[in-house]
Amino acid sequence: MYDYMKALHIISVVTWFAGLFYIVRLFIYHTEAQEKPEPEKGILSAQFKIMERRLWYGITWPSAILTLVFGTSMLHNFLPLSDNPWLIIKLSFVVLLCFYHLSCGKIFNQLKNDVFPKTGKQLRIFNEIATLFLVTIVFLVVLKDTVDMAKGLVALVLFALTLMLGIKIYGKVRKD
Repeated sequence: MYDYMKALHIISVVTWFAGLFYIVRLFIYHTEAQEKPEPEKGILSAQFKIMERRLWYGITWPSAILTLVFGTSMLHNFLPLSDNPWLIIKLSFVVLLCFYHLSCGKIFNQLKNDVFPKTGKQLRIFNEIATLFLVTIVFLVVLKDTVDMAKGLVALVLFALTLMLGIKIYGKVRKD
């Protein structure tokens, strides 16, 4: 039964991250649509609200719930947790990922009410947070070793810096 739960957990994680990556992209497009003249602005905003709602309630939330359900169903295989320090760290990142998810929900509700709390550039940076969670969690699950985790942390910092540099370069190229 463990392998089935693990497979379902992985599928749910993939769809959850797909939802998180795409919802923030929609937030970016929705926010940037506000710079368009009417009627284009109104048409785009209405369409983005529909897309955001369907993605948020149809994919992102259900996937998050299923990820947590299937993940929790496997925890008993790793007890006591003190014997699996990698899992404690992974679960800490999952808790932070849940807060990220809730932050996306807050932005979703603001955009739904025509409140635009962040710029397109701020949302592009915000979008990369999910990438950092994905990379960190996958490496923790695969490596399961504290020495490798320390190397992974250094790699994560370098990866984050590379992402930020990429965003900065993209911003300059986009202006040209």
